[in-house]
Amino acid sequence: PVFDATTPFIDSLISKEGVRVITLHMPAGLDDAAILAEQQELLREFFTRSFELKEYIAWFYTPLAIDLSDSLPPAALTVYDCMDELSAFKNAPAAISEKESVLMSTADLVFTGGHSLYEAKRHLHEHIFPFPSSIDKSHFGKARYDLITPADQQSIPHPRIGFFGVIDERFDIVMVRDAARLKPEWHFIIIGPIVKIDPTTLPTLPNIHYLGGKSYDELPAYLGSWDIAMIPFAMNESTRFISPTKTPEYLAGGIPVVSTPIRDVVRPYGEMDLVQIASSPNEFITGVDKALQNRKDAGWLTRVDNYLAGLSWDITWKQMQTLITARLENKALTNNLNDEVYV
Repeated sequence: PVFDATTPFIDSLISKEGVRVITLHMPAGLDDAAILAEQQELLREFFTRSFELKEYIAWFYTPLAIDLSDSLPPAALTVYDCMDELSAFKNAPAAISEKESVLMSTADLVFTGGHSLYEAKRHLHEHIFPFPSSIDKSHFGKARYDLITPADQQSIPHPRIGFFGVIDERFDIVMVRDAARLKPEWHFIIIGPIVKIDPTTLPTLPNIHYLGGKSYDELPAYLGSWDIAMIPFAMNESTRFISPTKTPEYLAGGIPVVSTPIRDVVRPYGEMDLVQIASSPNEFITGVDKALQNRKDAGWLTRVDNYLAGLSWDITWKQMQTLITARLENKALTNNLNDEVYV
């Protein structure tokens, strides 16, 4: 919820994509029990008086939302879209593992955001399926063309080694700092918000450039003038099961990638020699040198494109839709998914 109201209310609007977005507003200063009770009452009233739901799919991205399910009409199907091991994140709520157990027992289908997460949770549900990160190829493919370099990046010398994403406890501060010290002629560009960590812990060197957050639409222009893209994630509990979306995004832009040994990057990207894998600052430097050679290798880009040809969010959705339809049929619901479905 958004804590900006003197009395609780719901704001409902239709986005430009045709999605109804419901935002709950309530006063600040409430304890957890009061926040939950207010949310439940707002939703119950909304779906009773303002918006009628008949047959719909309840789609959960976080186990913490399971407490709100009693406020909704019964769902035709419940999907748990488990994108990360949220309990391993910094400052994760203590109850999240317990809530996930409840959601697992309630869900009809479980999707995981990668193969390593699937392997860790496959024993928890009969109908669980892995869906690694996919790609909007046409969007990030714009980086292959001569886009205008953004103003705040124009004066940064080459070679440019870039990263975009959230900068939090998953970011390997030591790796980036040490690599930048070993290679002062290389320039490291870091784009994204800093959350859950103290900004003063980030390395400040002349060849490390923090450009702040950028919009999704701006990213191809930044990516297109990098020489190398990097995924400098620390090897810790919060990264054990992640499947970074930026891996195929970088590659769709035609930019070679160097990554720490995140399991879902090593397999398949590292094993197919599409991405260089580095476990230390020295290995990172070696990986960048190899990746720079890939920029001159048309065969590498052809292999990248051949692999990416099988990835798209449309393909992912069609596969999910097939599984959803099968589960609906198994629940004795013979109606097909309509074009208009509320999630």
